[in-house]
Amino acid sequence: MRLKKYIIELFDKQQFSTSDFATFNEFKIALNSGDIRAAEFIDGEWRTNDWVKKGILAGFRMGKIIKMGAFKDKDTFPIQDFINRNDIRLVPGGSSVRDGAYIGRNVVMMPPMYINVGAYVDEGTMIDSHALVGTCAQVGKNVHLSAASQLGGVLEPIGANPVIIEDNVFIGGNCGIYEGVIVKTKAIIAAGVILTSGTPVYDAVNDCFLERKEGKSVMIPERAVVVAGSRPLKANPKFSIYCPIIIKYRDEKSDRSVTMEEELR
Repeated sequence: MRLKKYIIELFDKQQFSTSDFATFNEFKIALNSGDIRAAEFIDGEWRTNDWVKKGILAGFRMGKIIKMGAFKDKDTFPIQDFINRNDIRLVPGGSSVRDGAYIGRNVVMMPPMYINVGAYVDEGTMIDSHALVGTCAQVGKNVHLSAASQLGGVLEPIGANPVIIEDNVFIGGNCGIYEGVIVKTKAIIAAGVILTSGTPVYDAVNDCFLERKEGKSVMIPERAVVVAGSRPLKANPKFSIYCPIIIKYRDEKSDRSVTMEEELR
């Protein structure tokens, strides 16, 4: 791929020519259109495109700080302008989407929310008020990211997976999902759950902790319903420590509880 080759070369540069900036703009256009992305599902697993992360990092190095209205930021990553998009809703009230993020058809963005560079938000997803989609986070189709929830950003280390939320996932209010955690299709994350790469998650249905491969983040299974819980502290059982718990796997009752009204769209 020609663009990949040029971006890898661009990452190693310290001084930039006019043609370098043209290459970087081509790179951002491809990010905005979804033609390239920070991670892809290939041969049954999620794989990080580290060259895409390198392109974003190069963009920060290339940029100069300029005034943007009441704000100041790198001129290489302005706020996206959706004036010509009639297939999304960006509701007034202080929301921003940074250049270099893909927003699919029929995405609804409620104010105020923020989507950072490298993020991929697929069609039909709802990003609710005070929610954050961090750098390079990958969000599937028909996801509901509820109010004040955060998907952490991951740029470095280069090869690390970003946070990945697959299709038809419901994430409750005030959740935090960080450090490359993968949430599989149709899972439900109840309000207030925090998931990090090292968070032990207990599966109460199967009476075991979820396995985690060395160097990999935790993966929440398909249709899992996860709530905030606790477990005894090994060093002193008189005390408890936070522990997310899979209390069941999604059923018809669960589906009804998280169905979004089409009228909202």
